[in-house]
Amino acid sequence: MRSTGIRRTLVALGVGALALTACGSDGDDAADGTTRITVNCMPPKSAKVDRQFFEEEIAAFEKKNPDIDVVPHDAFPCQDPKTFDAKLAGGQMEDVFYTYFTDARHVVDIGQAADLTPYVKELRSYGTVQQQLRDIYTVDGKIYGIPRTGYSMGLIYNRALFEKAGLDPDRPPATWDEVRTAAKKIAALGDGVVGYADYSAQNQGGWHFTAELYSQGGDVVSADGKKATVDTPEGRAVLRTLHDMRWKDESMGSKQLLVINDAQQMMGSGKLGMYLAAPDNIPILVKEKGAEYQDIAIAPMPGGKATLVGGDGYMFNKKATPEQIRAGLAWLDHMFLTPGDGFLGDYARAKQHDAPVGLPEPRLFTGAADARDQQVKQANANVPVENYQAFLDGNQKLEMKIEPPHAQQLYSVLDGVVSAVLTKEDADIDQLLKDASGKIDGILARS
Repeated sequence: MRSTGIRRTLVALGVGALALTACGSDGDDAADGTTRITVNCMPPKSAKVDRQFFEEEIAAFEKKNPDIDVVPHDAFPCQDPKTFDAKLAGGQMEDVFYTYFTDARHVVDIGQAADLTPYVKELRSYGTVQQQLRDIYTVDGKIYGIPRTGYSMGLIYNRALFEKAGLDPDRPPATWDEVRTAAKKIAALGDGVVGYADYSAQNQGGWHFTAELYSQGGDVVSADGKKATVDTPEGRAVLRTLHDMRWKDESMGSKQLLVINDAQQMMGSGKLGMYLAAPDNIPILVKEKGAEYQDIAIAPMPGGKATLVGGDGYMFNKKATPEQIRAGLAWLDHMFLTPGDGFLGDYARAKQHDAPVGLPEPRLFTGAADARDQQVKQANANVPVENYQAFLDGNQKLEMKIEPPHAQQLYSVLDGVVSAVLTKEDADIDQLLKDASGKIDGILARS
């Protein structure tokens, strides 16, 4: 699932309409020795500052690499699920193309990805990227993609409401029992305030059920990807907590079948205590929904077991030549994988244009590279970084788990389970999970 809609490149800015251009690999190596590569996910013209930054970085890269010609294609979203497979099958995909983490295996399975293994040693930053993110693009020991950003889910909460409810905003809930207790106290403030909100429509309920199941130590499918594993004590614990918060505590409000925008609107207006999201929600709450940075904080996923992670990266067209692969890797190094610099990492430039600097993610690197990136980020921070420290510290102790295979189909099934629990007080949790398990088994068997 996409955390806020586009895995925002610079979250401060809006974006416009999708522009798709036929652009399959031509194997372009000009007579003068120049290697030409097409790349996608360029911000559209409507995102003026983002596009300016992108163009500046391409110009700087080409100045340093005069033998490489980069031809960018703009798009919003960077990957449209309605056209992605058609572009792959029709040979229209760029030489270097954007993918969500959940698409990596699919692109490899249908034979549309170039094997980068012989070339990745030339990517000087590759060894600094977090191993669990690199593993996402590694299939059967071969490397097929390069991570660009990563996110993990956490508990966003309103510090002002915590204080009003007599809760310590510097000690956010660490367990689901503590979430329930805090939500009840916040809802008791009245005046339309809701303690905790959760999604239950448009597949987003299934997405959050998965995140909550991970946090309890459970999983949606078995390790071999063949059987459902939702009809378990962990699955029942997730639904029982939601049921009791909704019906016994009345801390989730009466309006249900919510989606991400509903929770953001409630939080931005000061009427919501907590909801699950990634850190990239924070600037949206401030710039689009009316919240103040000092009031919004994020904690790690309650439960202490694991958190759902997602993100994106780039893969290479199977028709790309060795020269294009090398050129594309050099471009990725410059654009996205240089700590404290490049399109996403030039924090001083971002600050000058009033983009938020200091959010706890994405955190792509490890070791000295991470230290460098964090140093530059902190030096240019313009948001209250202390509000995110609990999230950073807590995430070090959690297992990072990617979304399940066939995620959207599974989320559709689980949506019905969550919506039933939140809209029917007498919902039969055991039967709901049993039925969902059978449907998921059917989806997995057909894959």
